[in-house]
Amino acid sequence: MKIALTYSSKPGLKKEYQKIKSRTAKIPAEDFFAEGDSKETIEAVIEAIWKLGHQVIGIEANDLAQKKLSAERPDMVVNIAEGLIGDFRESYIPMLCERLNIPYTGSDPLTLGICLNKMRAKEILGFYQIPTPPCQVFYPKEPLDTDHLIYPVIVKPVAEGSSKGIDNRSVVNDSLTAKNIIAEKLLKYQQPVLVETFLTGREFTVALWGNGEDVEVLPIIEIRFDDLPEGAWPMYSYEAKWIWDIPERPLQIFRCPASISTDTQSEIRNIVKRAYYILGIRDWCRIDVRLDDDGVPNILELNPLPGILPNPEDNSCFPKAARTMGYSYTEMMGKLISIASQRIGLTEKIDAYSHRV
Repeated sequence: MKIALTYSSKPGLKKEYQKIKSRTAKIPAEDFFAEGDSKETIEAVIEAIWKLGHQVIGIEANDLAQKKLSAERPDMVVNIAEGLIGDFRESYIPMLCERLNIPYTGSDPLTLGICLNKMRAKEILGFYQIPTPPCQVFYPKEPLDTDHLIYPVIVKPVAEGSSKGIDNRSVVNDSLTAKNIIAEKLLKYQQPVLVETFLTGREFTVALWGNGEDVEVLPIIEIRFDDLPEGAWPMYSYEAKWIWDIPERPLQIFRCPASISTDTQSEIRNIVKRAYYILGIRDWCRIDVRLDDDGVPNILELNPLPGILPNPEDNSCFPKAARTMGYSYTEMMGKLISIASQRIGLTEKIDAYSHRV
């Protein structure tokens, strides 16, 4: 097949921002470009697709993407593009693909938009009685009434990924501090702020792939916080993900598979599969889960465009779960292409297992 990889590189996102910065006087937050793909990731995915026997081209998800997709007319787009601004930034490439009638991997524009906006995802999960931490959203130019909150709480932008806006100051224990942090994040991230009960139980992240009855839960990863610096809140913050955890000195905070009881494993598997189905997720996703005081799994957020850093020392969780299951990086990408091909109904069905290298 002829496959196009669509991506948002960090340099590409910075170029896009240069085009629009004249329309805003705001200085971007220091973590503004955190979701951009590294050169290493982009090259690793391209190499994996090529090793699987496909023709592959890379396309930056910028203003020229539609023209390039229209000219190339690939059989399929493997999409990992995060986009730059707004709740639908992850939906940009899927919308182009649908306009051009080009099949693509992953969820549709609506699901990507809903999952990026944590509040909208939580509203839907709550309707279906799927546990998720109690919360409130605070909007710009509205009164900041924080006296009624039950502390501790965690304060975060409502529509960001890669732990953007979640730092060690995000967990607060009192009303005045909460008010100050909410005001700070409203200004810094230019979007509503989600304030959520901070659950104190164990935390897990769960990779899934497949569609319909064939959705498969990969080995569950526990995120353990014993290795965090002294004084750090027990959470996978921006600092933990991007500053304290580096390839030269990786944090030893992941256990895969998680050491949990059969009952807890079953509960987690059931809740993530229900969330996957209810939100219309396709092909793959990574879902973050935390136990409450009673040991009940709660959905924290869903990532239908999961990070796939290739270097094991980078602690990228979807590849980590796939490796635990016995897949190499190339085999993981082959499995994704196979899953998407079968969903789409391409005449050439790709069996990932036949492309092991």
